[in-house]
Amino acid sequence: MMKRKPTTSEYIIVKGSSIHHKGVFAAKDIPKDTKIIEYVGEKISKKETEMRTMGIGNNQYYFFEVDKRWDIDGDVDYNTAKYINHSCDPNCYIEIESAHIWVVADRDIKKGEELSYDYGWSLDGFEETPCCCGKKNCVGYIVAQEDWPKLKKKIAKRKRKLAKVK
Repeated sequence: MMKRKPTTSEYIIVKGSSIHHKGVFAAKDIPKDTKIIEYVGEKISKKETEMRTMGIGNNQYYFFEVDKRWDIDGDVDYNTAKYINHSCDPNCYIEIESAHIWVVADRDIKKGEELSYDYGWSLDGFEETPCCCGKKNCVGYIVAQEDWPKLKKKIAKRKRKLAKVK
């Protein structure tokens, strides 16, 4: 099998991140709504995704849902976009277009800013996926923003239980 070159974009550079090991940063100013880089990898069925995720934690894979039938396993050497980290205050969003997954600028992004998007993960096993984005509005876990109200209720309930134990 021929080794593929890493995906590139004129807009990005990969380097160390304070959020999580490596990150992707703006190599130059990026205008809002710019398609920055495609998230690539091996196209696999949902069944194959289930088999590959058995026994590994939530934060140790790079699977991306394309549609109800297919996923992309982005854990390949040539997928540079896999280094874009989650943030509770992201500057990018995901656009899926004809089975292609694009990382798109949600606002104007300045040169040097770290790129991020909401991973959109469910509440299932949220305790296993702490968020380290450091944003003012960080909820502490990598959970989809639409689930934040439920997450906050779960956290408050847990705090009440702990307070009763003390």
